[in-house]
Amino acid sequence: MKRSGHLPMASLAYQNPVFTESLPARPLRILAEYIDPLNRLRRAKVGDTIVMFGSARIKSRDQALADLRRIKRESRGRRTREWHGKIRTAQSHLGMSRYYEDARELSRRITAWAMTLGVHPRRFVICSGGGPGIMEAANRGAAEAGGSSIGLSIQLPHEQRPNPYISPELNFCFHYFFMRKLWFAQMAKALIVFPGGFGTMDELWEMLTLMQTGKLAQRHMILIYGRKYWDKVLNWRHMVRTGTMSEEDYRLLQFADNVDDAFDRVRTQMETHHLALDVD
Repeated sequence: MKRSGHLPMASLAYQNPVFTESLPARPLRILAEYIDPLNRLRRAKVGDTIVMFGSARIKSRDQALADLRRIKRESRGRRTREWHGKIRTAQSHLGMSRYYEDARELSRRITAWAMTLGVHPRRFVICSGGGPGIMEAANRGAAEAGGSSIGLSIQLPHEQRPNPYISPELNFCFHYFFMRKLWFAQMAKALIVFPGGFGTMDELWEMLTLMQTGKLAQRHMILIYGRKYWDKVLNWRHMVRTGTMSEEDYRLLQFADNVDDAFDRVRTQMETHHLALDVD
């Protein structure tokens, strides 16, 4: 039977949130997480990046010192095992805060140097995971140098807000881990790895695997910062001795324990292998 009147205009598929958030539309969402950063990074004239990674739990020295003083104050008259444990944890956080300050200063130096290379395109832009800790320190150092920096945040069940030092036009949020990791790798000429946990090691192994298999050029740099930490976490030489890592693979890694050495290594590597070349 013919209906009287007219049907309402159907919504366009790409404007229908029920469709765009559905399982069949997943390829569209994946493409969006590739095309949007591509467009925005080109608009900002970002030629390539230096990625800095490390624990989201490492605090600045000021914050770690304030926390230790507060815990000591609150523990007066309550020196139980629990409070001794809290003091030891706060003291450990204060010790680890040196890596926050080192990441901040290294990022500031790299950015100040990179800014002398011009902005057409911008070279060696600092890129982090966008969160707190070492990621915040990286973006903060770039901001203190007066430069731009990128934050590639990830949507998580427990909210993790982007740190306030990311350049607003280069603040990204991803749903898919693999697309976020693609953008870390695609433009990076160096990965600087500060002490961290699962996420930091995930990125490290991803980049090492890409270099080992020739998906990234071996002239790209992987710099491990803080051997006192990393040598307790990963026994690199044991992997070589047991044959699970070749000597050639081991030589993909460089190591630094202070900002002066790290900056000299990064600048030398970039000048030697990337400045004379067109941006990939």
